[in-house]
Amino acid sequence: MSANTVDSSPIIYDSQGLTKKKQLELYEAMLRPRIIEEKMLSLLRQGKIGKWFSGIGQEAISVGCTSVLDDEEWIFPMHRNLGVFTTRGVPLSRLFAQWQGKPAGFSQGRDRSFHFGTKEYNIWGMISHLGPQLSLASGIAMAHKLAGEQKIAIAFTGEGGTSEGEFHEALNVAAVWQLPVIFVIENNGYGLSTPVSEQYRCAHLSDRGVGYGMKSYRLDGNNVLEVYNTVTKIAKQIRKKPEPILIECDTFRMRGHEEASGTKYVPEDLMASWAEKDPIENYKNFLIDSGYLDDTEVSALKEKLKVEVKEQLDIAYASEELTVDTTKEQVEIYAPYSFQAVAPSTVKKDLRYIDAVSDALDIAMQKWDKLVLMGQDIADYGGVFKITDGFTEKYGTERVRNTPLCESAIVGIGLGLSMKGYKAMVEMQFADFVTCGFNQIINNLAKIHYRWGHAADVVIRMPCGGGVGAGPFHSQTNEAWFAHTPGLKIVYPSNPTDAKGLLLASLEDPNPVMFFEHKGMYRTLTETVPEGYYTTEIGKGARVAAGTAISIITYGMGVHWAKDLTEEMGIAADIIDLRSLQPLDYGIINDTVKKTSKVIVLHEDTLFGGIGGEISAYISEHLFENLDGPVIRVASLDTPVPFNKELEKEFLASFRLQAAIEKLMKY
Repeated sequence: MSANTVDSSPIIYDSQGLTKKKQLELYEAMLRPRIIEEKMLSLLRQGKIGKWFSGIGQEAISVGCTSVLDDEEWIFPMHRNLGVFTTRGVPLSRLFAQWQGKPAGFSQGRDRSFHFGTKEYNIWGMISHLGPQLSLASGIAMAHKLAGEQKIAIAFTGEGGTSEGEFHEALNVAAVWQLPVIFVIENNGYGLSTPVSEQYRCAHLSDRGVGYGMKSYRLDGNNVLEVYNTVTKIAKQIRKKPEPILIECDTFRMRGHEEASGTKYVPEDLMASWAEKDPIENYKNFLIDSGYLDDTEVSALKEKLKVEVKEQLDIAYASEELTVDTTKEQVEIYAPYSFQAVAPSTVKKDLRYIDAVSDALDIAMQKWDKLVLMGQDIADYGGVFKITDGFTEKYGTERVRNTPLCESAIVGIGLGLSMKGYKAMVEMQFADFVTCGFNQIINNLAKIHYRWGHAADVVIRMPCGGGVGAGPFHSQTNEAWFAHTPGLKIVYPSNPTDAKGLLLASLEDPNPVMFFEHKGMYRTLTETVPEGYYTTEIGKGARVAAGTAISIITYGMGVHWAKDLTEEMGIAADIIDLRSLQPLDYGIINDTVKKTSKVIVLHEDTLFGGIGGEISAYISEHLFENLDGPVIRVASLDTPVPFNKELEKEFLASFRLQAAIEKLMKY
C-alpha cells in the first residue's frame, strides 16, 4: 500500500498487552489535537488566525511516537504534528497565543504556527526547508551518546522532504556514527500537489534504509497501536545499543498542504477511501468493541475537550498584545553574552599563523571538555593544513571527528550538540565548500535565537583566500555572503596573535561565528604570540599603522597589502584592521575618517556586493562632512578566481591598490 492507493481491509489492532488505561490515554491523546484542529479551522475561516497546516488523519503517528519518549528526549516535529505538542503537555493557551502572534506564545510573534521550539518541553522548532531538522536530531542523539545517557531523539519528515539532499546527509552520518535517532517519514501522499509517483522511484521509502546500512520499518500510520508498540520496542533497543532507525508511516493528508491550497488535485475516490481509514474513528470503534469505551463516554470526552479548548482560547485572547520594540528585536538576534577579556601572558613564543590557530584549538579542547571538533580529514590525518595534527592522540576520536562529505549535516549536528550544552567547531576544508552547508548556517544557526531563544554555540572555521594559484573553487573569500545575515558573527584576523585571541573568543561566545583564516598567511606569517589562554574582543578593530595622509580600512590579507605598499610609497597612512565584520567597529571607522578625511576601503573579496560597499555607504551617510574626496573601494575583479598566476595577479585587489592611492592623494 502506498499513500496514493488504499488497502481496503480494516485496520487490525493488536494491543500487545497494553493496559486499558494506556489504550484509553492514546485515544484521548489523538482526539485532543483533532478537536483543536476543528476549532482552528473555524477560526481560520473567521480570520482570527493566520495560515493553518492540517494534520487531520495523521494523529496516530504524532501521538504514537511522542507517547513513547521520556519527557527529556527531544522530538523534531513538522507542520502536521500538533499531536506532538499536545501529547507533551504544552499548555494550549500558549499554543493558541503562538498562532495569534502574541507574546504569551513561544516566539514573540517572530515566527508562525508550528515554526517554533521550546526547550522547556524539548521540542525543536522546524524551518520551512524540511530536511535540516533530521541533522539537528542527529546532533541531539550524538550528545546523548557522548554522555552515555541512554536516550534517543525522534525527527519527522514528509515523503517530499526525502528528496532533499539533507535527508541523505543526515541518514548517512547517523549511520556512520551509529547515533540513537529515529527518522520518521510521514508518507501522506502529496508534496503540496505533487504525488509520490513524481517524488521517488523506489517501491517504498523504507527500502532506502538498506542503502544507509540501517534497519527500517514500514508501518500503517493510521494504526496508533502499531506505531506505539513498534516505536516502543525500537526505543528500548537503541537506548541501550545506539543506532539510527528509519520508519515509514503510510497515511494520507486529508486536507490541503495548507488550507488555501485545497484538495482538488486529489481524486474523489482516493479521498473517500482514505477517510474510511481515519485513525481516530477506527480506533474508537476498536475500543468500543473491546468493551473499554461506549458512545456516552465518547460524547462526554469530546465535550470535555471542547470546553478545555474554549477555556484555553479565552486565556490566549485575554493575553497582552504584542508591543513592537525594534531595539529589542535587533538585540535578540544574539544570545546574551558579556565578553570578559582575558589578558595575554607576557610570556611569548614564535608562532606561524597556522600554529596560532592550532594552539588556540588545543587550549580550547583543554578548557572545554564538551567541545567537539568536526571536519573532513581532521582526525588522524590532521586536516589538509595539519592544524589538528596529533589531536586524536590527545583527545580521542569522539571529540576530534572525521566527517563524511556532508557539510550541511555536520553543521546541523553541531547545532544539535549545542542544545545539550556542547560546543562545536566545524572546519570547512576550504571556505568554498561552505555552499554545501549554506542552508543550515543561514536559516538555522543565524535565526534560531531570534526565533525561539536557543543559542547556536558553533564556530565554523573557513580557510579562504587566493594568491596561491588554486583556482575558482579553493580561493574564494566569501565573507560578504554571511555578513548580510543577521544573527551571525564574522571574524577575519590578519595575524597570528589575533588569530589565536579571536578564535578563543569565538569559541567562548555562545553565538554562531564564521571564522575566516586566509590560508596564504598560514605558513608565511610568524610573530611572537602570547602563551596560554587569552581573548581578543569580537567587534573591535585595531590601528596597525598611524598616519594622517590617508585612511585604508581593511582586513585579512588587505592589511599586509596596505602596509607593504604604503611603506614602499612613503605614505603616512592610517591603516585600520577591522578584524571583525559583524559586528563592525564603527567607532574606529569614525575616528580614522575624521583623522585623515581621505578613505580607501580595501578587501580581497570581489567588488560588487562586497563589505566595502556597506562601509562606504556608512561613511557617506554619517561622515560626509569630514571627507575631502570620494570614498574609494578597492577589491578583486567581479569574476571567479582564476587559476593562472598572471590572471590571478591582476584579479586580486592588490593589483589596483596603488592606482587608487595615487588617485585619492590628488584630492
